[in-house]
Amino acid sequence: MTEVQNIAARELIAFRIGEQEFCVDIMSVREIRGWTPATPLPRSPGYMKGVINLRGAVLPIVDLGARFGLRTSEPTARHVIMVAHIGGRTVGLLVDAVSDIIQVTDGAVQPTPDVASDDVRTFVKGIFALEGRMIS
Repeated sequence: MTEVQNIAARELIAFRIGEQEFCVDIMSVREIRGWTPATPLPRSPGYMKGVINLRGAVLPIVDLGARFGLRTSEPTARHVIMVAHIGGRTVGLLVDAVSDIIQVTDGAVQPTPDVASDDVRTFVKGIFALEGRMIS
């Protein structure tokens, strides 16, 4: 079974960055919380907003818009942080909003196009259409 087929069999949380929708496996998400100002870290990449204290643990905050090369977010009270366990680490993902919980049928997810950058393909495992929307 391919990685794309594994994703299709799972329940996903959809979120927005600007006008684009993305999703992540619901089992990876630990919590969704409002924006908390982060303490910047010197010499960190531009997509790192900094760190916050999450119940005594230091949580790095990644601006997904900047990480995907879309745009850098200027966080407001409307932004949210999805606390997720990804790649063996717990991180805070700064997104504009969480929009939906989606269950994708087998075969609905198509592979990420070859024209996408390597950075995007590292994170985006597939694309599917849902009610006229394209979700990565």
